[in-house]
Amino acid sequence: MRLRDFELTLPPEQRWENLTLANDFMFSKVMRDPELCTEMIRRIFPDMDIGHIEFTQPQKSVKHSFDTRGVRFDVFSKFDSRKLFDTEVQTTSQTYMTRRTRAYHIAMGIEALETETLKTSGTYDDMPDTFVIFICTFDPFGLGLHKYTFSNICHEVDGLKLNDGAVTIFLNTCGTSNDISGELKAFLDFMLGRKSDDPFVMRLDEQVKLAKLNAKWRRLYMKHLLHENAIRREGIAIGKEEGIAIGKEEGIAIGKEEGIALGEERGRSNMLNTMLDLMRKQGLGYEQINNIRDTALNIFAGELRS
Repeated sequence: MRLRDFELTLPPEQRWENLTLANDFMFSKVMRDPELCTEMIRRIFPDMDIGHIEFTQPQKSVKHSFDTRGVRFDVFSKFDSRKLFDTEVQTTSQTYMTRRTRAYHIAMGIEALETETLKTSGTYDDMPDTFVIFICTFDPFGLGLHKYTFSNICHEVDGLKLNDGAVTIFLNTCGTSNDISGELKAFLDFMLGRKSDDPFVMRLDEQVKLAKLNAKWRRLYMKHLLHENAIRREGIAIGKEEGIAIGKEEGIAIGKEEGIALGEERGRSNMLNTMLDLMRKQGLGYEQINNIRDTALNIFAGELRS
């Protein structure tokens, strides 16, 4: 299918000209600008001395061995060699979302251990702080807050913190509480396409408009969606064949509409492994297969929710 023909089949909110900053592809392209990324981090952590950003890297993939699952950060940024940030855009609620944050902290920690500073010093005192930020277009905990911050504390002693340098934050664009600054609220509003006269929001709006004029990015975005669509179709086809067979043997529930046995972990694993084996035989690289696996897992999770 031609990209233009495929684009016409998309729902309005997924079409390139209608994307907001809440789209992870658009978010990664706009936040590759170090100044914009720095201002975003500053608004999320107003009491922190952010310092100088060393680099920001969109869609950074981290995989530390052949036989382990890797992760891909929406926007990875590094400040003063002492602070690492991963910022993710999340538009769908996932039961495993909170556990994903642990994977991101682990990946950043291992990445830090491989830097020249830690190799030279050999001390954990030089481990940078790691911050995982999820910008959600829904309330992940249903308490009306715009910002939920988590760090490790002692359950037995009030006020005793572990101080391991790992912090996880969930931002909620739909919050109702008066719990954040006007600057951060303006940014979260813009994530949903609500404009204002806030200087940062105006700059972001300009960059989103410029991004939409980039024909190369538009083509990459469409290829990305087309690729995800192909993975979804192939996953469904394999699911119908493999999942039903597993369901007959082990009593796994078969999806009424798709016939996909996604209710049990073994069923999902069998489907996915079969699909990946086919791709390996076709000569796809390991990193590409790993990214496809991550995409497929998200798709399977979406099928369960629908």
